[in-house]
Amino acid sequence: MTGILIAAAIVGGVGLFIGVFLGVAEKQFAVEVDEREEAITGVLPGNNCGGCGYAGCSGLAAAIVKGEAPVNACPVGGAPVAAKVGAIMGQDAGEMTKMVAFVKCAGTCEKAKENYKYTGTKDCVMVNMMQNGGPKACTFGCLGEGSCVAACPFDAIHIQDGIAVVDKEACKACGKCVAACPRHLIELVPYEQKHLVQCSSLDKGKDVMSVCSVGCIGCKMCEKVCEFDAVTVTNNVAHIDPEKCTNCGKCVEKCPKKIIS
Repeated sequence: MTGILIAAAIVGGVGLFIGVFLGVAEKQFAVEVDEREEAITGVLPGNNCGGCGYAGCSGLAAAIVKGEAPVNACPVGGAPVAAKVGAIMGQDAGEMTKMVAFVKCAGTCEKAKENYKYTGTKDCVMVNMMQNGGPKACTFGCLGEGSCVAACPFDAIHIQDGIAVVDKEACKACGKCVAACPRHLIELVPYEQKHLVQCSSLDKGKDVMSVCSVGCIGCKMCEKVCEFDAVTVTNNVAHIDPEKCTNCGKCVEKCPKKIIS
C-alpha cells in the first residue's frame, strides 16, 4: 500500500512540475501576434487555396500586416474582402478587376480530330507525355483529362464534350487550374471581357484545319478590322488585349472560323 502511495505521489509531482514548466515556457517564449493579423484572417474567405501566393489565409494575413502583400491580394475575396482588409490596415484598397479563368481551346470531340483512343489514367500531365502528346491530333489543344478539374477547389471547371469549360460565376480566379494545365491553355482574364480567342495553336492555317475545324488559322482578318489595335496575330494565333478591347464585336463578325467567343 505504501509503495502505491509513493508511486502516486511521484507521478503527481512529475505531472505538477511539467504543468508548471509548460506554463512558464508558454509565457516566456510566447510570440506576440499583431491584432490586425487576427482580424484580417477573420475577414479572409478561409479557403486556404494559395491563389494569393502564400501558404493559406493566415500566411497572407501575416504578409499584409508586415507590408509584404497589398490589402487586395486575395483573388477569392475580391473587392468586398479587400475593402474590409483595407479598413483594418487603414489603407485604400483601390479598384479591383474581377478575374476569371479562360480556356483557350474550343476543340470539342466533334471539332477536333483524334489519332488514337486513350483509356489510361485520367491525368493531363501523363497524357501529354504519351505518343504525339496524347490522342488529340492538335498538339496545342485541351487534353480533356481533367487535371484542372481536380485542382479547382471551387468546382468551377468541368470537362464538357472533351474540353475544359469554366463556370464564370463559380470561378474565384485562384489560379490553381492555370498551374495544373500542362499545355498552358488556361489564363486569367477580366470577368467583363466578352471577346476572347478560344485557340492556342501555333501551327499554320493549313495544318490547323487538318486537325480542328474551329482552330485559329492566323488570317489576320480580326486584326485588320479592329479599330483599337486590340487584336494582334503572333505566331499564327490571334490574341485580344483586354485593356484595349472595347467589346465592339467586329472581330467576332469577321472571324471566318468563329473562334472568337
